[in-house]
Amino acid sequence: MDKHIASFKAAFNGIYIALKSEWNLRFHFFISVIVITLATILKFSILEFSVLFLTIGLVISIEMVNTSIEELCNYVQPEKHEIIKKIKDISAGAVLVSSLIAMLIGIALFLPKLLR
Repeated sequence: MDKHIASFKAAFNGIYIALKSEWNLRFHFFISVIVITLATILKFSILEFSVLFLTIGLVISIEMVNTSIEELCNYVQPEKHEIIKKIKDISAGAVLVSSLIAMLIGIALFLPKLLR
């Protein structure tokens, strides 16, 4: 059981480190609070909240993976390198794709309620 507790501690520490060091991640969390508050005011259904939380979780998770990839790249190759740039750009692109999809899902969820 101690091994499992240590794993959870490490995971929460990773979230803390990412939030402390990454402006983009703090921004995603800030927007998430606003979105969840608005969804509560608009009385989202359980299904709508589920989609919303899955979407938020996806974006935040991919942002954290992107941060990990960038940190690893910086450690392995501190100097500028064409392949490292390519890896970082692809990783950043994954965040952009997930954010754009989240925006479209947000529009699909919120627009009908806001237009009533």
